Amino acid sequence: MGKGMRAGKRNKPSAGNMQKQLKQMQAMQREMEEAQDKLGEKEVEATAGGGAVSAKVNGNKELVSLKLDKDVIDPEDSEMLEDLIIAAVNEAMRQVDEMVNDEMGKITGGFGIPGL
Repeated sequence: MGKGMRAGKRNKPSAGNMQKQLKQMQAMQREMEEAQDKLGEKEVEATAGGGAVSAKVNGNKELVSLKLDKDVIDPEDSEMLEDLIIAAVNEAMRQVDEMVNDEMGKITGGFGIPGL
C-alpha cells in the first residue's frame, strides 16, 4: 500500500456532488411521471385479418376499443375469430411497448433503467 493509504478507505463523493445528482434524479423522475401521464392518453391501433379485426389500446395497456367486421363473425368458426382478436390485441400491445420505450428513452438518455 502506498504511503498514507489505509485498507478499505475510499474517496467519498462530496456532499455537494451527491446533492446535485439527487436533484437530477428527482427532475428525471418528474419528467418520467409527466411522460407516463401523456402516454396514458395516447392510443395505438392494430388490425388482423386484413382489417377484419381492429384493436385499440391506450398507453396504459388498456384495451379501449375492439371492432369486428361482420363478415368475420362465423358461428361455425369461432377459433378463427379468437385468433384474429388475439393477434390484433398482441400487436397493439407491442406497439404500446415500443411507444413507451421510445418516450422513456428520450428522458433517460438511453440508460438501461429496469422496468421502463
